[in-house]
Amino acid sequence: MDVNYNLRSPAVKRILLEAKEMKHPTHEYYARPLEDNIFEWHFTVRGASDSDFSGGLYHGRIILPNEYPMKPPSIIMLTPNGRFELNKKICLSISGHHPETWMPSWSIRTVLLAIISFMPTPALGHIGALDYSSEERRALAIKSCHWKCDLCGPIRHHLKSITTNQTTIESGINQSESSSISSGSVIEPTIVHAQQQNYSNWSSWSTLVVLYYSVVMLIIGLLVRRLLSHI
Repeated sequence: MDVNYNLRSPAVKRILLEAKEMKHPTHEYYARPLEDNIFEWHFTVRGASDSDFSGGLYHGRIILPNEYPMKPPSIIMLTPNGRFELNKKICLSISGHHPETWMPSWSIRTVLLAIISFMPTPALGHIGALDYSSEERRALAIKSCHWKCDLCGPIRHHLKSITTNQTTIESGINQSESSSISSGSVIEPTIVHAQQQNYSNWSSWSTLVVLYYSVVMLIIGLLVRRLLSHI
C-alpha cells in the first residue's frame, strides 16, 4: 500500500490486525482491504449448505467508519442473490443501520458469518432486503459462481474448495478451467489447493451464536429505547 496511515489510530491498528488474521481464505469466507483504502474491504462468502443459497458464492463490499470498531460497518452486496439488493447498504443488526446493537468486540469475521446466517432468513421488509422465490434464489446461486468483480476478478477462486468423497465441489465450475486470477486493485488471495474436509462444527456453531447474539442485542436495544422514551 502506498497510502500512509496514522498507525496510532485505534481504527487503523484494529483494521491492520484483522487483515493480518484473515490473510488466508477459508471454506466459508474471504475478505481483504483495498490496496489504496484499508477502510473498504471486498469479501466473498459461500451460501449455507442447507439453504436456497447452497453452492452459491456471493461478493460484496464492507465500508468501515473512521470510528471502527466503536461504530459498525456498512455492507453492500454486489453479486445477484435474491435476498439482498445490490449496490445498496443493507439493514442487518450488525450493520451501520443499527449502531445500537453493534459490539466493538465484533469484527469483520463476525460480519461475514452473520451475512451467511442471515441470508436464509425472511426479508421482513428490511432496508435492502429482497424476497425472491426458492427457485429464483437457487438459479442465482448457480450463476453466482461465474460472477466476476471488476477489482478482484472471478470470485470462484477466492475460497478454499470443499471436497466430499474425493470429489471437489466447485459450485458447478469446470475443474479444467484455469486457476489463474486476473490482477486487480484488491490484495489477491492465495490460491489454495482443495482439502478433503467438510465445514467444521465450530464454524456452524459460531454462525448460530452470532445470529442468536445479534437478535438478543437487537431486542435489548429496542427495550432500552422504549424505556428512555418514557423518561
